Amino acid sequence: MSAPEGDRAGSLTIVGCGIRPGLHTTSESRVRLERADKVLYLLAEPAPTTWLHRLNASAESLAPLYRLDRPHAEVYEDVISSMLAWVRRGLDVCVAFYGHPGVFDETSHEAVRRARAEGFRARMLPGISAEDCLYVDLGVDPGRQGCQSFDATDFLVFGRAPDVSVPLVLWQLGVIGGTRTTGTVSRSGLRILSERLGELYGPDHEVVVYEASPFPAGRPMVERCPVRRLADASVTGLSTLYVPPTSDPVRDPTMAARLGLPS
Repeated sequence: MSAPEGDRAGSLTIVGCGIRPGLHTTSESRVRLERADKVLYLLAEPAPTTWLHRLNASAESLAPLYRLDRPHAEVYEDVISSMLAWVRRGLDVCVAFYGHPGVFDETSHEAVRRARAEGFRARMLPGISAEDCLYVDLGVDPGRQGCQSFDATDFLVFGRAPDVSVPLVLWQLGVIGGTRTTGTVSRSGLRILSERLGELYGPDHEVVVYEASPFPAGRPMVERCPVRRLADASVTGLSTLYVPPTSDPVRDPTMAARLGLPS
């Protein structure tokens, strides 16, 4: 994202700590964290918080805002408000999020938009996402066959029609039709997804429930199962579904000839 200069004292930088905070955090993000007047953070695991507090003594967690009984929209609004409250004090604020801050995180994008609208400098820095980890852990090269990527609920609600010759990645697998603040996996949502995938790929097509490991010595969670058994798989709030293609793509000989490619 571009970072236009604001004319007010105070700034907002939102960084991604990656799936393994510290190890996956870029040098640029680390410098921003070290030099910030105030650091806020929201990570998936408690262990890396010690690293953040050593990096910057001002570090403070946003986790208390995520009570399971609170409405999704209310939590997000409080997270955004908390970030901007420190910026409005004229401080250079750095907020650290798990993974990539621009991927499936409405609060990051909205906070940057609001900060810029109020005349503050605001930017976002990338981190290693679960998708990056999936490519290496499952041996998937999106440059070879391409890759389709959807939120699982979006995939169902909008009747997405995937190309079954191209790998498919479905996110937010554990919260189909719901929100993360409920704290439970939607088995009914998984059954509906299983039915839809069965129509597209067949009930016996093998899919992979995947979860990147946040630990340096840990192994990713990789569970293979037929589409018809998806609702019984070990799905958590951090699970992603990888659906391999069922066939090879069909080559267009006319287009290949126009491009000068061999037949």
